[in-house]
Amino acid sequence: MDGLRAVLAMAEELGFSHWGELNTGALAFRTEVRDMCAENRCGHYGRTWTCPPGCGTLEEITARAARYSCGVIVQSTGELEDNFDVETMLETGKLQAERFDALVMRARALYPDCLPMSAGGCERCRPCSYPDAPCRFPDLAFPSMEAYGLIVSDVCRDSGVKYYYGPGTITYSSCILLG
Repeated sequence: MDGLRAVLAMAEELGFSHWGELNTGALAFRTEVRDMCAENRCGHYGRTWTCPPGCGTLEEITARAARYSCGVIVQSTGELEDNFDVETMLETGKLQAERFDALVMRARALYPDCLPMSAGGCERCRPCSYPDAPCRFPDLAFPSMEAYGLIVSDVCRDSGVKYYYGPGTITYSSCILLG
């Protein structure tokens, strides 16, 4: 538990808006979420190592995640000027990604085999090497929570972390399975 507390302290130090202990026992890896991925609305399905089918089958993902008994959930929240404030949405997403990269690197000092899940698909390489060659940056390429079949709002609720912070806000959520 000391390692978990240390990672939570790291989240605070890195400036996440919200953080908390992840309820790993309540993680539900859902076929219907993966089916939504297959609709390819984001354009990543079948194009990256961190999205389906490149990140593994639902069975493989579930088995991989079952090895972990604790974790953290971290969020960045931005205040929107209006419902069309795309600039703040993008800035908040970028800030979440930067903070999460830093958190994962620091958490790996305590938990070398941790399993990070980001907010959104990997954008590190354009184009991704999938499926023709191995990932160029496997230590920096994180699947999204949705790619793993998770409903982010359910994960937040079941972990005692809010998902919605009121009108005029945008929140990005990521998690790390630790040990």
